[in-house]
Amino acid sequence: SIDTNLVQGNLQSTGLGTDLAIQGNGFFVVNNGTQNFYTRAGALTLDENGNLVNASNGYIMQGWMATNGIINTNSPLTGIRIPIGDTMAPQASTEAVFAGNLNAADPVAWTATIDIYDSQGQKHTLTLNFEPTSENQWDWTATIDGATLGGSNETTGTITFGGDGKLVAVTGDTFDIDFNNGTDQIAGFRLDLSAVTQMAGDNTLDGLYADGYSMGSLESFSIDNAGVITGSYSNGLTKAIGQIAIANFSNAGGLTRVGDTLFAESQNSGIAQIGAAGTAGRGKISAGTLEMSNVDLAEQFTDMITTQRGFQANSRIISTTDEMLQDLVNLKR
Repeated sequence: SIDTNLVQGNLQSTGLGTDLAIQGNGFFVVNNGTQNFYTRAGALTLDENGNLVNASNGYIMQGWMATNGIINTNSPLTGIRIPIGDTMAPQASTEAVFAGNLNAADPVAWTATIDIYDSQGQKHTLTLNFEPTSENQWDWTATIDGATLGGSNETTGTITFGGDGKLVAVTGDTFDIDFNNGTDQIAGFRLDLSAVTQMAGDNTLDGLYADGYSMGSLESFSIDNAGVITGSYSNGLTKAIGQIAIANFSNAGGLTRVGDTLFAESQNSGIAQIGAAGTAGRGKISAGTLEMSNVDLAEQFTDMITTQRGFQANSRIISTTDEMLQDLVNLKR
């Protein structure tokens, strides 16, 4: 009989992020529009609609698409599509974290800044000006874009430290911001000063982190060993796009060969057990590599030589038999 050798072949690096190989058991799931097929060939490309397809036949890779960056692997399979030209909507900032030290030995005015974003994704500079007012206490004033605009755009408060230089209390650390540029007001913007200290040392207080971001467009994508496709956007953020599915079978040797490295389910193979790579015995995905043929060339050459010698031997037997018959005919004459 002719049996399918499902032993994994060696992986060869290609440098292409859309070339995938499975390390371990399992098959990629592809669909021709009416039926799912299974293959270990992972040479993929994008078609004109952004679908991730098998390069040799154009069948669409199957998996799960993300919704708002969240992937549900319990949902039905669907074609994987890379949203070329996708944009990420801006997000207004709601919090800013400051950290560092205010010099207790030489308390002088100090300024710290951080960038924040309004509801349209425009960047603004939030500035905190600290003034020492009494022992272990500082007053701070917040301004936007270096301008004291008054109202909700100028907020003041105090920060108090204990005798050990650690923070004791902060006042005025939650306020509203109106950028006065037609964007939505940020209600309840929060300053986090919990990591600020007052000790004898250099002034190091500065902005550490602020949420919010500008609009971004999809620039590239990558695939990890779980099959998760992550998009990188021009605003420096990343977001999950989808995840590639892996199918396993109770008896993979029972799959029906349909050509072009594709297999179909059969009664002998059992029903496809589809899930994420690296789970329930399914192999992991290696991006930038392709699985090479698992044929043992040395063994195949040996078999070929053995077959060739057998053919030669049979040919000589026929030739010898013919010569013997010819001699018998000649003897009779």
